[in-house]
Amino acid sequence: MVAKAREIEKVRQLFHALADETRLRIVDRLLGGEQCVCDLTDTLEAGQSRLSFHLKTLKDAGLVRDRRQGRWVYYSLNPGALDLVGEFVSEVRSSVRRAGAASRNCD
Repeated sequence: MVAKAREIEKVRQLFHALADETRLRIVDRLLGGEQCVCDLTDTLEAGQSRLSFHLKTLKDAGLVRDRRQGRWVYYSLNPGALDLVGEFVSEVRSSVRRAGAASRNCD
């Protein structure tokens, strides 16, 4: 698979969003289902402004969705975005295996 420039940019944005410990911890918390931002703040022991920055990065990358209910905002994972990451990693893995099988030792 030769990815189009737009697909490469989207994958880059997804990996950038996942390349931070705090954002990975947020994703880990959201694996259990939708979370209120107030619960994430308490669980991650993060200030609201810091958490808002990281949630915006994840949302801009398309990794999380939000919904407002009253004065609270609830976040959940976007499975479609994670599918794209999985497809890319799977393609890389397959390419590495094919290249390994075709490699020869220089004598």
